[in-house]
Amino acid sequence: MLEYMGQVSPKEAEDIRKTIQDLFRQTCILQVKCDPVTLIQKDNPRYQVCLRHREFISDYLSVLDCELIHDPQEKLFRIAGTGVVVEHMSLMTTKLVILLKLIYRDKIMGEGLHATVTNLAEIREYGQNTNLITRRLTAQEWKESLLLMKTHQMIEIPGAVDNLEDETPIFIYSTVNIFCSALDVNELVKKYQDTVELQGYDSPGSQMLLKETDA
Repeated sequence: MLEYMGQVSPKEAEDIRKTIQDLFRQTCILQVKCDPVTLIQKDNPRYQVCLRHREFISDYLSVLDCELIHDPQEKLFRIAGTGVVVEHMSLMTTKLVILLKLIYRDKIMGEGLHATVTNLAEIREYGQNTNLITRRLTAQEWKESLLLMKTHQMIEIPGAVDNLEDETPIFIYSTVNIFCSALDVNELVKKYQDTVELQGYDSPGSQMLLKETDA
C-alpha cells in the first residue's frame, strides 16, 4: 500500500487520504454534490478519486474490516462492514429522516428531480399531518438532527444550521432513501406515529443497511 501511494503524485496521494477520511466520517461519497451556498449541483471530485483508485481504497478498507461498495444507480460509493463506527440516532432524528423520505417521494412523484428542496416550515407541516411531530422541537433538537443528516449526505443546507429560517431551502439527496429502513415510507410513518422516546439505538445510516431495523 505504501508503494502504491509512492507511485502517485503528492496531490493525488493527499486526495486519496482525504477521500478515505470522508468515507469514515460521512459514510458515502456522492457523484454530484450541491454547493452549500447556491444549492447548484456540481460534480464531486471525491467520487472521481474513488473511481480512479477503487482497487487500492478497497484493499485499504478491507484491512480495517470495511468494504467499499459502489452503487451505480444511486451514483455513490459507500462504506460498510464491522469496522465502521456505529452512529446513534435519537428517535426524533429518526422521525425527521422519515419525514424527509416522505417529502422526497412526494416531490419526485409530483415535480421530478429538480424539485427535491424543502424547508423547516414544510418539514413541520408534514410532521403535524402525519402525527410524527406533536410538539414544538427545541433549537438543539433541530441542530443535532440536521447536522447528522448533513454529515451523512442526506441533505445540503446553505450556511450554518443555526442561521436556518423557516423558508431557507434544504436540498434532499436521494440517499435519504437508503437510511433508516427499507420499509415503504407509509409503513414507516405508521410504525413511528405512536412510539415513545427511547434511549437510542444503532443508526442504520452509519452502516448503510438496506433492510428494516429494530426500533
